[in-house]
Amino acid sequence: MKKILFILLSLCILIPAHAQNNIEKILQEIETNNTTLQALQKQIEAQKLGNKTGIWLPDPEITFEHLWGTPREIGNQNDFGITQSFDFPTVYGHRNKLAGMENQNLDRFYQSERINILLRAKQIIIKLIYNNALSKDYSRRVKIDQIIVDSYHKKFNLGEANTIEKNKVYMTLIACENKKEKIDIEREALINELKSLNAGKEIQYNETNIPLTPLPSNFDEWYTAAESKSPVLQYLSKKVDISEQQVKLSRALSLPKLSAGYYSERILGEKLQGAVIGISIPLWENRNTVKHARAGVLSSASALEDGKIQFYNKLQSLFNQSVGLRETAQKYREALSSYSNEPLLRKSLDAGEISLLDYLLEVEFYYDAFNNMLEAERDYALAVAELTAVEL
Repeated sequence: MKKILFILLSLCILIPAHAQNNIEKILQEIETNNTTLQALQKQIEAQKLGNKTGIWLPDPEITFEHLWGTPREIGNQNDFGITQSFDFPTVYGHRNKLAGMENQNLDRFYQSERINILLRAKQIIIKLIYNNALSKDYSRRVKIDQIIVDSYHKKFNLGEANTIEKNKVYMTLIACENKKEKIDIEREALINELKSLNAGKEIQYNETNIPLTPLPSNFDEWYTAAESKSPVLQYLSKKVDISEQQVKLSRALSLPKLSAGYYSERILGEKLQGAVIGISIPLWENRNTVKHARAGVLSSASALEDGKIQFYNKLQSLFNQSVGLRETAQKYREALSSYSNEPLLRKSLDAGEISLLDYLLEVEFYYDAFNNMLEAERDYALAVAELTAVEL
């Protein structure tokens, strides 16, 4: 007896683990094939190049002038000049650092979008498992109903059942078949959604055991780790740093701009040449740019704070919801394993100990309980999937 219990316990552990491993394999395949992620990668690569463009010195400017003299005796004049303008030297260091920070944040944005797509795929898989389990059980119900229909058809021919009873069992069979057909249509739609996420490549998944991932024992301790892993919060946090770097750049841009170069002038066989140095006086062009950058810091900090609050409240709500759904699913499963009367009801019906109406009412209670159990397990798995999305 102990050996049997050990085997059953092992199966209870191994089956969900096997289902979870299969889900991870599918998610890995989708991550590799998903065209949205591929397009986003290329878009980010282009944007990274764009961030590194225009952060260095402007191109030097070369001028040449040939002026015809009138009257001719004064001769022609040739002027040549080359100048290089540049911002205050610290500007280029700030620009380069800012571009690097923005490029790093693009990677966090990609990770956030990746998690969204993989979470969507995982939720579809969980719904597919639920429909697989439901379809499997409805196949069993259809077989039982068909046996009862055949039995009552014989009884009717022998005069042992009336028309109402015969029609009742037939309508029950039709309703069950229609329900199974509807479930199978939903299954096909879910498979097509997975196919779309997998770049049109087929994914067949017939698992019927919904993976019931354990919840963290302490929410607040677990949340601390989840917060540090969240690419969305990392993205918002880095936006604050980027805004602060933008303030430094704006201050540097408010400093005088410089220019240096060489200039020569030739006329009547004479030549004048020398260095050219220029400096801009920062009066109007960059007015309010530093204030604007500081406002950006406050805006980014506010967005980060709001993001943390929303993230915490959302996960706490999902955690509490998951606890309730787990308890509901466990109660249903324990009740169905301990108090299932379906086989006894069938024997009693065949033996004539209960009426057809009593049988249909009692077995409907069992079917409703089974459906509610699967629904609670599905909703629990969906909530936990969203709760632990940062682990994807």
